[in-house]
Parts: sequence; structure tokens; C-alpha cells
Amino acid sequence: MTVLEFILPALIIALISLPLVKMFTGKVNAKSAKWRLTTHICSFLAVVCGLFLFQANGVFAAEGAASIAGTIAQGLGFVGAAAATGFSALGAGIAVAAAAPAAIGAFSENEKNFGKSLIFVALGEGVAIYGLLISILIINKL
Repeated sequence: MTVLEFILPALIIALISLPLVKMFTGKVNAKSAKWRLTTHICSFLAVVCGLFLFQANGVFAAEGAASIAGTIAQGLGFVGAAAATGFSALGAGIAVAAAAPAAIGAFSENEKNFGKSLIFVALGEGVAIYGLLISILIINKL
């Protein structure tokens, strides 16, 4: 690995995250925070589009690298497996974010409610496990 291969991505990541530094320290107003967040999202999308263009032109291709052989169906299968895992984890996070504070409130009022409230929090986590199971089944079929 050359120095340029290490420095260039680190520099790009630093430039992308630079507009958010003051926002996370809490030293900006709402209008400035919106501007910084918009700048961050636009620069991230510009870098992603630039990487796609460079990859299409073969700029970052290694000299002796083997090409990846596969069909479009396999690629879409991997995308589907990633979507199943990602969206189920997102849904589980939303479910736990709603159930956990309610469970803590119920437990603080009556200590006998601990088991019942813990079940509702665990049910929310079950959604992520089901999504992971579906993605494993999808990958096994490829």
C-alpha cells in the first residue's frame, strides 16, 4: 500500500466530515446547522458519484486483480440480503426505542412488571433476528 492510497481517502473523509464539527459541538444556530448538514450530504453524494465514475473508467482497478464473475441475479440477491438485514435492524431499533422507555417507566412504578416489560423489548429485537435469518437464507440460495 502506498502513501497516496492511505492519505487520499483519509483526506476525503476529513473534508466530508469537516462541516459537521461545529454542529456536534453545539456552537451553531439552526440555520447554520441546516446549511452544514446540507453541505455534508451533498459532498458525500458527490464523492460517491465520483467513485462510481472512476470505477467505471477503471482508474482504481488493480493491475493483476481477478475479475469478479457473476450474474445480475446474484448481485441483486446480495442487495436483497443486505436490504433484509438493514431494514430489519432499522425496524428493530425503532421498536426498541419505543418499548425500552415504556418498560423502564413500568418497572419504576411497579417492580412486578419487569418480566412483562422485558418481553416487549425482546420482541422488538426479534425483528432484527428474523431479518438476519432471511438474509442468510437468501445468500444460501445464491
